[in-house]
Amino acid sequence: MAFCGLLPFLLLFSSISSTPKTTANLEGDALFSLRRALKDPGNVLQSWDPTLVNPCTWFHVTCDQHNRVTRLDLGNAKLTGRLVPELGRLDHLQYLELYRNNLLGPIPKQLGELKSLLSLDLYHNNLTGPIPPSLSRLTDIRFLRLNGNKLSGRIPRELTKLKNLKSFNVSNNDLCGTIPTSGSFYKFTEKSYLNNAKLKGPELMGSVSYDIGCD
Repeated sequence: MAFCGLLPFLLLFSSISSTPKTTANLEGDALFSLRRALKDPGNVLQSWDPTLVNPCTWFHVTCDQHNRVTRLDLGNAKLTGRLVPELGRLDHLQYLELYRNNLLGPIPKQLGELKSLLSLDLYHNNLTGPIPPSLSRLTDIRFLRLNGNKLSGRIPRELTKLKNLKSFNVSNNDLCGTIPTSGSFYKFTEKSYLNNAKLKGPELMGSVSYDIGCD
């Protein structure tokens, strides 16, 4: 009989023990992966303690009412290092603000998994490599600003499918090929593309090769 009385408590303990990590903890792990990849001379990430229940009390991190990360504000923070693919796990992130730092290396293709993203601001860093075509999966994005880096290669034509895109800037990079004019890109002026010596355009249907200037 005593065992029967303990049975509900044993079942409850078993349920708690087998419960997977909460979303907030998984997001905290993703953000701390970024923390490990960065040098932080100004100690702006000092509050990023991975032992806390969730990252919602960390400075520069904003969460919604369900403790899901919706915003990361680390612009002009004197950070040096690389972006990490783990950032793609922040399913509810709407604003990724990492402008005016010294970020190096490529833009991870996993950023294309940020299905809730509205703004991606990586301008004025030292990012290299191509613009990932996977960013075309950011169907809600309004602001995509990658200017002032060292990005190379073509502007992915997949990005013209971003119907909600209001602001696009890739000026002051090392891009090549032609300037897209279809889809949402018809409204962007030459200011979005300035100071890319190998970039030609605008693209004229059937008369200018997409690959021009990329040799």
